[in-house]
Amino acid sequence: MEIQTALGGDIAMALDECVPYPCEYDYAAQSAEMTTRWARRCKLKFEIKRQLFGIVQGATYRELREKSARTLVEMEFDGYAIGGVSVGEPESEMMSAIESSEPFLPPMRPRYAMGLGTPAQIVEMVARGVDMFDCVLPTRLARNGTAFTEIGTINLKNNPYRLDERPIEEECACATCRIFTRGYIRHLVKAEEIRGLRLVTIHNLHFYLNLMDRIRTSLDDGSFPSFRERFVANYVRHLAEI
Repeated sequence: MEIQTALGGDIAMALDECVPYPCEYDYAAQSAEMTTRWARRCKLKFEIKRQLFGIVQGATYRELREKSARTLVEMEFDGYAIGGVSVGEPESEMMSAIESSEPFLPPMRPRYAMGLGTPAQIVEMVARGVDMFDCVLPTRLARNGTAFTEIGTINLKNNPYRLDERPIEEECACATCRIFTRGYIRHLVKAEEIRGLRLVTIHNLHFYLNLMDRIRTSLDDGSFPSFRERFVANYVRHLAEI
């Protein structure tokens, strides 16, 4: 907590333990109890002049997550994170952990899924009531020459893009797509030129920010259900095909 204060961030996270997957019930229960004790200490014994979030834990066990969430809500944090997800579990288990936590968190406080996720996962978690996300995928995959598009990812190292004069994604307004072609970016990536990785990173970050903007717009105008259905179907279908 002292380090977070020194860093001057707007949001601070209470200390927690993120258990591995798979995790035995007894260990998950003991860990969740310890996380709760730590959360209480962070809340009661440390004055912090910024938003403080408690973190829901409980591994893949529904009753443990419900108990963790309810106890944290009683402490009245400024926001609530759902932790212990995306640690190697199947996607169905990940979504189940979200569904086991979010219903017990107050709707007027931010709900944050830690370390997630792919574009389709983000859309699905918004549908489950999640407000905030953080994820390394846009930059981690960019370092391997992988770019996000509306219908999935493409690996620009692959030979079909060698002479491709199209941008990474048609109609994308990012600084990369306005100027550079897939073929040129592939050349940079294959040559291990740092500029290639930066160009893919710029595109991927723009894609994620634009996705969140579209989600917010669809929520405001009431079209999110149709947006969700269309986006996830296109994205998942393309991934299945490749």
